[in-house]
Amino acid sequence: MSTLVSTALVDQVRAAVASVDDPEYPDVSIADLGLVESIDVEAGPDGPVAVVGLIPTFSGCPALDMIATDVERAVTALTDVHECDVRWLPGPVWSTDRLTGTARATLADDYTVVLRRKDGGLRCPVCGSDDVDVQSQAGPTRCRAVAWCAACRNPVEVMR
Repeated sequence: MSTLVSTALVDQVRAAVASVDDPEYPDVSIADLGLVESIDVEAGPDGPVAVVGLIPTFSGCPALDMIATDVERAVTALTDVHECDVRWLPGPVWSTDRLTGTARATLADDYTVVLRRKDGGLRCPVCGSDDVDVQSQAGPTRCRAVAWCAACRNPVEVMR
């Protein structure tokens, strides 16, 4: 961060970025999904430039352009920011470990999305059963698979 840019402005940029929801999960911010890796604000020739480093869930995600546009729009709406440069970073590699507790709860409660545990098992977000089997690696998007809970007989999605 440049010494010419206030900490308050960096905090405003951070809040603007955190206000951007993932296009697939409209109630889950990209910050809660763990996509935000870095935020910096530099003094530019025409005014402050926000540089936002994001980590994609996977490199082929079709929502990357939409997310970048939404971040640029949210950040440049701040009166003190002249420009926003969104950069998709090659690393670190995104994993579900980056999800906040808020994201985990919303994904389970509102979207019936299950996350693989460290032991590889799945727990149904509807009934809590461990009797969940992946039925298809081809889910509604490339980052999700479809699973079935034998206990409550509900389909659930598995975030990869």
